[in-house]
Formats: sequence, structure tokens, C-alpha cells
Amino acid sequence: MNIHEYQAKALLHEFGVPISKGVAVLRAADSDAAAKTVGGPIWVVKSQIHAGGRGKGKFKETSAGDKGGVRIAKSISEVNEYAKQMLGATLVTVQTGPDGKQVNRLYIEEGSDVEKEFYLSMLVDRESSEVSFVVSTEGGVNIEEVAHDTPEKIVTFSVDPATGIMAHHGRTVAKALKLSGDLAKQAERLVMQLYAAFVAKDMAMLEINPLVVTRQGLLRVLDAKVSFDDNALFRHPEVAVLRDETEEDPKEIEASKYDLNYVTLDGNIGCMVNGAGLAMATMDIIKLYGMAPANFLDVGGGADKTKVSAAFKIITADPNVKGILINIFGGIMKCDIIAEGVVAAVKEVGLKVPLVVRLEGTNVEAGKKIIRESGLNVLPADNLDDAAQKIVKAVKGT
Repeated sequence: MNIHEYQAKALLHEFGVPISKGVAVLRAADSDAAAKTVGGPIWVVKSQIHAGGRGKGKFKETSAGDKGGVRIAKSISEVNEYAKQMLGATLVTVQTGPDGKQVNRLYIEEGSDVEKEFYLSMLVDRESSEVSFVVSTEGGVNIEEVAHDTPEKIVTFSVDPATGIMAHHGRTVAKALKLSGDLAKQAERLVMQLYAAFVAKDMAMLEINPLVVTRQGLLRVLDAKVSFDDNALFRHPEVAVLRDETEEDPKEIEASKYDLNYVTLDGNIGCMVNGAGLAMATMDIIKLYGMAPANFLDVGGGADKTKVSAAFKIITADPNVKGILINIFGGIMKCDIIAEGVVAAVKEVGLKVPLVVRLEGTNVEAGKKIIRESGLNVLPADNLDDAAQKIVKAVKGT
């Protein structure tokens, strides 16, 4: 689960992390009061969407101006003007795709007199089962570009969970950022605070870009991006309430209600599969035969009729889907349960696109019989290769 910048900063501040003063607003009419609360004399008006590259982004609406999604204002009236332009407009960045995202929230923050910009992130290293730090003196830019062009400017290290964060980790960060004296002490303290927040809140990723040094000699978190481990949200109701569903795909929200692993993709063949590995193989073979999957959908090993029916409805709700491939290898998941769910869903929502079903494993003959006797226009397949060829041919034929 992702949260907005202002939410991430508020959460980090609970652990003592130094941030600039700011106020979130949902209505342009509230921007005057927010600006007065922040104080000025310089304000930064930031679009709040779940995507990076906001400062270099462009609004689709010409009325929103061409100054990007992060703007510097030198008066309260200018703050209000920007708020009116930006709220409700669609911002397109390198991470949103061409459709962009509608700006429904702004963060009005005090301006910072920046001397240096750094990059710092934390993430779970799945290979080592440790929390890894990524640090660079090249802040405020795309870290992928730094890794490609000047990899020597990136320092990485991991923290052993058995010992936790220690003083030498903070010194490593200070050295990597070429900080000394009081700034080095601030960096060491910040590393402790960030690690405490990361572990306590079950974060999956924390990115600060940029982390800045002000001309007053203070280390400040100028931007923060945080995502959480969905599997741990049950332990953090205070985090779960920060979820902004307007930033998420409605189909993915619906899938989460049934504990389905669903991700929207750019293709036009909908997939329903049990098991992540089989789902990846199914998507690969669709690409092999010249088309692209419209989604990743793993119904899991213990799905029941209701869950399968819900999964089918989510697939058919995507207007980009021109054909559907169901690929089930029954183990714990029984083929007849899949068949019953598919038949129930098709009878309820109808079937307007080609449907290919490949069943194998537990109760496979019973599953095939249910589909065969349903009267539905379904193309059966003997194996994955056969199924992929049939759905691609059917879609191209339509």
C-alpha cells in the first residue's frame, strides 16, 4: 500500500525525523488558511498523487498552467492561484502513463533554502532478508540514471536484523554523503530514526529524494515516498486508514476484497490462473504467440466458487479485454470448483468475448463436464500451448 507525501512525512515525524512545516488541503478555498499557518515568505505547492516526477510533470488542462505539479509561490495570493489551477486537473508524469492522475490533494509547505541535495532509500532485500540502505550524493534526480551513468556515486549496505541499526551504520551514511561535524551527527541520528520507523510500521520501501542540507546547516527530508507490506496491515490500523482508493485501479480494489492477486496490464487477453508461477508462464506464452495479457490474476490455491466468480467479473469489467484464457492446474484448487464459478459468472454477466479454458489436475473430468453441459460457447484446450494458440487465434479472428 502506498501513501501520499504529506502522510509519509507526518508518520516519519512521529519518530523525530526532521521535516519542513506543511499543511495538506483538499479545497482551493482552504489554501489561504494553510499558507498563513505555514508562514512563508516562500511556499511550495505540491500535487499529491501516487507517482514520481511531479515537478517535471505536465497538466493536461491548459487552465492548470505549465509550471508542473510542484510550484514555488512568493505570496499567499499566488498559493491560492496555484491551488485553483492544480486541484481537479490531471497531471501526467513519467510514472503515471499517458492518462495521468487527477490531483485531489495538495501539500502546501514552507520553502527551504537548499544548499545540497542527496538521495536515501530503504527497502527489504529479499535475498538477504535484511533492510538495505541506498545512499547517493546525487539527490533530486532519477536514481536509475545515477546507477547507469555513475554507479560509483551510489553506496549500499544492509542491516542485520539480529543486531538492528547501530552507530556505524549512521557513520557510513554520513561518510557516503561527505558530511562532517554537526551534519554528520544529524545524519547518524536520522538513520536511527528512519530505521525505527521502517521496522515499526512494516514498510516495504522508504525513499527520500531529495534529502537536503539547508544553508542554515540543517538536514531535512524534503520529499518522502513510502509503501507498506500489505500482509502486515492487519497490525497497523493507523496506517490502513491512510489508504487513498482514488489513487488505485478500481479493479484492483475489488480484487483485494476477495483476496485475489490482481494487477492491471496493458494487453487485451484476460487471464485467470491459480499460482503465481503458472500465471507468469501463461502471460509469457501469450506474448510468445504475438499478443499481450490484460492482467495478472492469481486466484490462489484455496479459491471457492464465489472467489472464482468474482475474478471472472473483474476480468470482464476491463473494456480492453478482447478474449479470456482460464488456465487451472488443480491441486488444492479443484477443477470442478473453477468450472462452477466460471459458469455462474458467465450466466450473470454474459460472455461477449472468446473464452478458452484449460483444466488439468484434481477433478478435471468433472470440471470439463460442468463446462461442456453448461451450453456456454467455450473453447476447451488440452494444454497451455494449445490454450494460448486458441485464444490468440480467436481474438485475432474477431
